[in-house]
Amino acid sequence: MNSVAQATSTSDWLDVVIIGAGLSGIGAAVHLQRECPGKRFAILEMRGAMGGTWDLFRYPGIRSDSDMYTLGYNFKPWTRPKAIADGHDIRAYIEETAAEFGVDRHIRYRHKVLSADWSSRSARWTLQVQRLDTGDIVHLQTRFIMCGAGYYNYDKGITPDFVDSDKFQGQIVHPQFWPQDLDYSGKRVVVIGSGATAVTLVPAMTDKAAQVTMLQRSPGYVMTLPQHDPFISGLRKVFAEPVVYGATRARNVLLGMAFYGFSRAYPERMRKFVMNQTRKQLGPQFDMKHFSPSYNPWDQRLCAVPDGDLFTAIRQGRADVVTDHIERFTQTGIRLKSGAELQADIIVTATGLDVQILGGMQLTLDGQPVKVSDKYYYKGAMLEDVPNLCMIFGYTNSSWTLKADLIAQYFCRVINHMDKQGFSQCTPRNNGYNTASEPFLNLSSSYVQRVIDQVPRQGNKRPWKLYQNYLLDYRMLKLGRVNERGLVFSNPVSHGYGYAVEPLSVTSV
Repeated sequence: MNSVAQATSTSDWLDVVIIGAGLSGIGAAVHLQRECPGKRFAILEMRGAMGGTWDLFRYPGIRSDSDMYTLGYNFKPWTRPKAIADGHDIRAYIEETAAEFGVDRHIRYRHKVLSADWSSRSARWTLQVQRLDTGDIVHLQTRFIMCGAGYYNYDKGITPDFVDSDKFQGQIVHPQFWPQDLDYSGKRVVVIGSGATAVTLVPAMTDKAAQVTMLQRSPGYVMTLPQHDPFISGLRKVFAEPVVYGATRARNVLLGMAFYGFSRAYPERMRKFVMNQTRKQLGPQFDMKHFSPSYNPWDQRLCAVPDGDLFTAIRQGRADVVTDHIERFTQTGIRLKSGAELQADIIVTATGLDVQILGGMQLTLDGQPVKVSDKYYYKGAMLEDVPNLCMIFGYTNSSWTLKADLIAQYFCRVINHMDKQGFSQCTPRNNGYNTASEPFLNLSSSYVQRVIDQVPRQGNKRPWKLYQNYLLDYRMLKLGRVNERGLVFSNPVSHGYGYAVEPLSVTSV
């Protein structure tokens, strides 16, 4: 750990604070360093290591559910052979990126941001930060905040209150807090859930477990993706890695957009296509009720399995799927509402994430709390009425980093524009232009619906509408003007008794 990066003074003043040293935070730091050279910045990381999700999660088989040619950064090619990468390879990729571009020297580990207060008088943020290694509270001042803390709580996951769970004599494990010494050799394992974590765990645990059962309340869509792409192998025989990466990235972006667009326009036809692919993997004798969701494709995030490993495990009898509701836990397993009982030595609760916005920090403007759920999300990058802050939130229908890169680069453009024009603050203002309102997260997943009243809003007009479309976002965030409608640039102006905001009227239209 870099001792220089760890040193923190209560009088620190920075240009930019980046929250989180995961995929988003490290990417934001590289973009900032490249596009806004000379800015003094720090990356505040709550944990003792970089990597975010890919360092926290250590359960068997942990991997991406997006291909790495789009989940990777737009400035650093993915050169490893697997398109659907293992967790340790993604973590190594993040670490390599941080070291290669020197942003690892700016990380302050075990620094948890408790609150951020904006001062209209000084046009800067004051962050209250707890040093988890010493317990000290320190304060940092910064002009800008780039929040790359993700969207879920690292300290807890979602585990429903199962009746009589305390009577179960085996071990109950949540994937977010996987015991590294857990021995499941020869054990009967029940994995509760049907999302990306469950479909990853089930085939991965069949290497040692006696039997693995995926117990789901309702089915989800699962599709096979190739682990090794012949298209990429062919390109690598002729072209250098940057060319291969760029071509594959462009192809995968377009294919993903086409797949998603077709799903939304023709849900029944896409449903039939996915079901047919699944049936081919599992064979004609398999009861397809276990992979026949009640919702349309992409109402919830679709799960990808590399080379159909989940289907192979089921077909070979090493794993099975049960669709039912839990009545209660027993001493030896789980009793279902159908009357059946699943015997288990280990129960894994892959039951969802605890969604959390802005890393859980308290946000205030001149001491007044900000109710994030009342705010519109400007260009999918900034919060209405909140100055000098961007919230990096990737795609829910595609690779996270595609949007994260665009947001970070856009905010760097905003910073450069302010420096050039001499402004100290920029604030998204709706001014009654947008009247419609709906949550910016458009998934029906239960872990999302549980907190839908706590997340920012989106409207029905640009720049307040989220399109979940890379090309539209590229045009808006990468090619569009910075001083567009809705973004007000200003400076604090003294009136003798205090300060007021002086807006630039041309950008407040």
